[in-house]
Amino acid sequence: MQAMPHTADRLWQASRAQLHRPLDWLRRQFRANDLWFIGLATLVGLIAAGLTLLQGELAHAVQRWLFDLAPEERLSASDSLSLSQLLVLPLGGLLVGLVTLAARRRKRPLVDAVEANALHGGRMSMRDNLIVSLQTLLSNGFGASVGLEAAYAQMGSGAGSQLGRILRVRRADMRTLVGAGAGGAIAAAFGAPLAGAFYAFEIVIGAYTPSALAPVAAAALGGAFLAEALGAPPYLLPAASAYQLEPRDYAIYIALGLTCALIGIAVMRLVAGIERVIGKVNLPVWGRPVVGGLLLIPLALYSPQVLSSGHGALHLDISGDNTLQLLATLLVLKCLASGISLGFGFRGGLFFASLFMGALVGTFFAIGLNQLVGESWVDVTSAALVGMAGLAAAIVGAPMTMAMLILEGTHDFVLASAVMAAVLVANTVVRQAFGYSFSTWRLHLRGESIRSARDVGWVRNLSAGKMMRKDANHTPDATTVAEFRRRFPLGSTQRVVLEDDAGHYAGIVPLAFIYGDRIRLDATVAEYAQNKDAALSADTDIVSVMHAFDTTQTDELAVVDAERKVLGVLSEGFVRKRYAEELEKRQRELMGERVVSDD
Repeated sequence: MQAMPHTADRLWQASRAQLHRPLDWLRRQFRANDLWFIGLATLVGLIAAGLTLLQGELAHAVQRWLFDLAPEERLSASDSLSLSQLLVLPLGGLLVGLVTLAARRRKRPLVDAVEANALHGGRMSMRDNLIVSLQTLLSNGFGASVGLEAAYAQMGSGAGSQLGRILRVRRADMRTLVGAGAGGAIAAAFGAPLAGAFYAFEIVIGAYTPSALAPVAAAALGGAFLAEALGAPPYLLPAASAYQLEPRDYAIYIALGLTCALIGIAVMRLVAGIERVIGKVNLPVWGRPVVGGLLLIPLALYSPQVLSSGHGALHLDISGDNTLQLLATLLVLKCLASGISLGFGFRGGLFFASLFMGALVGTFFAIGLNQLVGESWVDVTSAALVGMAGLAAAIVGAPMTMAMLILEGTHDFVLASAVMAAVLVANTVVRQAFGYSFSTWRLHLRGESIRSARDVGWVRNLSAGKMMRKDANHTPDATTVAEFRRRFPLGSTQRVVLEDDAGHYAGIVPLAFIYGDRIRLDATVAEYAQNKDAALSADTDIVSVMHAFDTTQTDELAVVDAERKVLGVLSEGFVRKRYAEELEKRQRELMGERVVSDD
């Protein structure tokens, strides 16, 4: 009778092992076989596309219900909205504020796809993803001047991260799956697989890597195909007038790209400035979006085009006959609306909002230039499309993504060359003059030092505390040289760490130096100590450690805690060897090497 529980336990363990065998086999295939991994990335793209369509439909359903819109009508294309309808803006702000307040109880910031890939090896919390998605859906659904692309990318990337964690893929593969999810989401949202793939590379992965090319492309194609199969129409843009570009046209569009760069920097600084001012005001977190919603009401009363991301308004203004005054007014109001929405705590991104603002900039630029010279130098529709891509590239930081989005939306290869010139100028000027895209700028304001999604998390993981030797010899700094030589014969060790009477770090003494000439035997070893004030904390990353070695010009440094108690010793030779090994590993991952035993 006593053996029955043990028998049941053995049977349970055996059944669990049987269930885990297929999963373990799959894990080995995904780690060792490129074709299996491409299939996994395609699955991630399909899941991301499904989540994108679901979120888009939810947000549009909320807008139709709150603002009494027709099934195919867009909020920003409405002729006018009443004050009673616009009172939902502060109500939506209250809901967003309450969600933000609840999220802050976790006492850590929400992690998006860019930060996850840059610092955490692609690991994302599904709870964070759901919170970001809910905040963005509420913000956009209730009319705030933000887009849904942030939620699309967050949930798509999160799906890739969750699958990667279940299947225990390597760090590099996890980052690729996160990028594949984002690419599949954007491809599904616009019916543009090229734009989705480049978004994954430029924004989420941070580099064009050979190892990620096929998986990301497969995910983007899968996302676009699923969206088409489910009836989501691709994003089409009005065609420009057919003509051949001349050198003068390229010069004009380069000037337009420069204009977009300057406006993009101004928009990003506007959002940061509003956030900084609001941070100084004693306003509760939950109340900030409420105030933001109230401030949006007079802007929306003037023109509903400032609301939501601007899908409907963009087509109205590109195809419409607008005056310079109206275009300038709409541009200023849209910039203010987006700045207020984000600065006061609504959640979302500027992906499509920047496209809409760019269309206004391009249209204004073309009409103004044609009036200035007295003839039609620039096609207005072409300039609007170039401005779309230029300003979006400046703010989002993805020039090829925007160029491919215009190409896939218009199928105009002649215009694509002008777009390419403008986006490269805009992106280069912003990178040189400002240094950040909108996503990395917000991380910078939070105290992070990253400028892209390029993987730098391994640098932080390689800390002094993880690399140090803990078996260092210690001795009091009051020890005489004679006693020191008796305790540590020549050849017994390379260095000895000194401690004062309270056990605090007091310097390092190289053994060979103490056995040198002109060393007084009755002196204390403290007189010959080196690097008394130079020590490393346990959390110092490897790049900072190497900088410390270069600064002190020494071969070894002690690692101490907050109370300057000695934890261990770190040598420069070992640190540089470890750094070289990690760089070689990253290079192998970049080129797509796949080894079964590789972690």
